[in-house]
Amino acid sequence: MKNWLLFLCLLCGACGGLRVNYDYDKNTDFTNYRTYNYFTDMQTGLSELDTRRLVRALDSVLQTKGIQSSEEPDFLINIESREFQLPQNNSVGIGLGGTGRNVGGGVSIGVPVGATGREREIIFDFIDTRKDALFWQAVTSSNYRENASPSTREKVLNELVAKVLMRYPPAKK
Repeated sequence: MKNWLLFLCLLCGACGGLRVNYDYDKNTDFTNYRTYNYFTDMQTGLSELDTRRLVRALDSVLQTKGIQSSEEPDFLINIESREFQLPQNNSVGIGLGGTGRNVGGGVSIGVPVGATGREREIIFDFIDTRKDALFWQAVTSSNYRENASPSTREKVLNELVAKVLMRYPPAKK
């Protein structure tokens, strides 16, 4: 019984949460990037309030890394997002069957269990202003609740930015 409970907890923990994938140009010298700004025509796909929360969180973390906002930046940040409905793949099978004297038969139906989830993907692009080229990217994917309170939204976006910028700049190999 304890093994099943542990398995269920691990399964639930693996399904949710924030996932971040990183990519970058391995020939980039990240010490050249000390100032940043945002694209002026950035269309994040988030609400105006969530965009402001996200930008504040980015500003805070970048400044703790010694990277300053500037009108003539070394790189620009572009943010895009999209929301999507996850397919429901949890169901319980209910079956009936019978047999007797060389005759067999059965009926089975799948009953959906649980609600379908919403996911939000946010893409962070860092573009070199001199080369006009992408040099670093993070793609996040996480569960999304439309009806979350403003404080919850801010907390989630702060955690997201902290995890995204945890690996910026990438470690030298």
